[in-house]
Amino acid sequence: MNVGILLITHDNIGAVLLRTAIDVLGICPLSTSTLATPSDCNPERILEDARQAAQELDSGDGVLVLTDLYGATPSNIACRLHRSHEMRVVSGVNLPMLIRVLNYPDLDLEELQHKAVSGGRDGILTCNVEGVQRA
Repeated sequence: MNVGILLITHDNIGAVLLRTAIDVLGICPLSTSTLATPSDCNPERILEDARQAAQELDSGDGVLVLTDLYGATPSNIACRLHRSHEMRVVSGVNLPMLIRVLNYPDLDLEELQHKAVSGGRDGILTCNVEGVQRA
């Protein structure tokens, strides 16, 4: 069993990130799903879709939900979903975060949450002529 990964994002951001991460890694070692929230979505309908996706992804080890923008519809849906399911929610998803998560498929839910946060944070760098600096 492994943790499932659910990306709840504006439009197709999650699908594009996931497809890119799989292209970079060559594999997808965890069960994953994406859920798009268009600007004209019905949040209650998306919440039901998220519940169903989380249930399908959870093989007993829980679900890590990655969202794009804290306080916006995707993260609000994830936070509401969190109340009824064994999961962790991390906002601010980016490609380094997702790749970090997919590189550690054997971690438990809490450890994977920490890897997501560190991957997202450590993946933000200032690149200039003098070299690379952590932001």
